[in-house]
Amino acid sequence: MKPGLIERTVYPIVPPRVDYALTELGCTLHDTIKALVVWTETNQAKIITARRSYDERAGEKLW
Repeated sequence: MKPGLIERTVYPIVPPRVDYALTELGCTLHDTIKALVVWTETNQAKIITARRSYDERAGEKLW
């Protein structure tokens, strides 16, 4: 098994070319990342509201 999460392949050509691919270990993160994406999409409106609320409070303290 290759170490790390991402494999980087550099090709000695002009123009330069670099390819990136998940290693076997990196592929094991797929379900975890997918769950995070689904959670973010489900809670997007709440996240935006919380950010705006924080920004408003922070703005009041700065002035």
